[in-house]
Amino acid sequence: MATINLPPSFRLVFYHSLQNAPSTSLNSHTNRSLTVTRHISLKRNRRAKSYSLMTVSAIKKLLEADLISVPTKIDDVAGKFPSGSGVYAVYDGNNDIQFIGISRNVAASIRTHRKSVPDLCCSVKVGEVNEPERASLTQAWKSWMEEQIGATGKVPPGNEKGNTTWVRPQPYKKPDLRLTPGRHAQLTVPLEQLIDRLVKENNVVAFIKGSRSAPQCGFSQRVIQILDSEGVDYESIDVLDEVYNYGLRETLKKYSSWPTFPQVFVNGELVGGCDILTSMYERGELSDLFKK
Repeated sequence: MATINLPPSFRLVFYHSLQNAPSTSLNSHTNRSLTVTRHISLKRNRRAKSYSLMTVSAIKKLLEADLISVPTKIDDVAGKFPSGSGVYAVYDGNNDIQFIGISRNVAASIRTHRKSVPDLCCSVKVGEVNEPERASLTQAWKSWMEEQIGATGKVPPGNEKGNTTWVRPQPYKKPDLRLTPGRHAQLTVPLEQLIDRLVKENNVVAFIKGSRSAPQCGFSQRVIQILDSEGVDYESIDVLDEVYNYGLRETLKKYSSWPTFPQVFVNGELVGGCDILTSMYERGELSDLFKK
């Protein structure tokens, strides 16, 4: 079956040549029974590419987009910028462009930039992209970047190779915790008591599907992204691990009276799942929660 190599990350560093722009490659088997599948995959890819180009043509050009001042108060950012996906350009106090980026939550990204580099993030231009697929966002980013290079002959400082001001390196991934020595080990303490001790002895605990380095569902992945972006130290436990966390899923549901996963605890109290954590993140409420 054909495999498609999509752009590796939204956190793109732009080189002086667009030859390094994300590309799509196909590796197909010669098995005759897979020919139809490959044909369908190619058609889907062409449609996706066509839709991406349509999306780019619908957004404003970088020069035409409105320059919006970033509020001095971090909590006011969410109300001034869209929380949807799009491309954005950041300007300093002299209205010099510093960085062009893409995000599935523009307001949250701007809030992070304003918090980390306030002197460089004074105003922003935004081009909303209604389709949050990676290909559409990447095409929008390339469009604005090409326009910037065409006008100035250079990329913004934050997009230069090696610049880590705007794109943070991947944080160290702590190993996930294991509640038991193994499935067949005789527990001297009931599992519910182990859960209670775990959430009360650690400030932030996330019970997720999969590991923090390889989440097994989109909701768990989103929770990990939020916790990592907040820079909080947290523990993670894989509820799907039937070897070292056998029986955890059902026991945790009874303990928390919460039927779904992921589940995030802060200072021994259940905060909620992905929806609640995302809502708090977009409103800028998590920083204060984690400080308690």
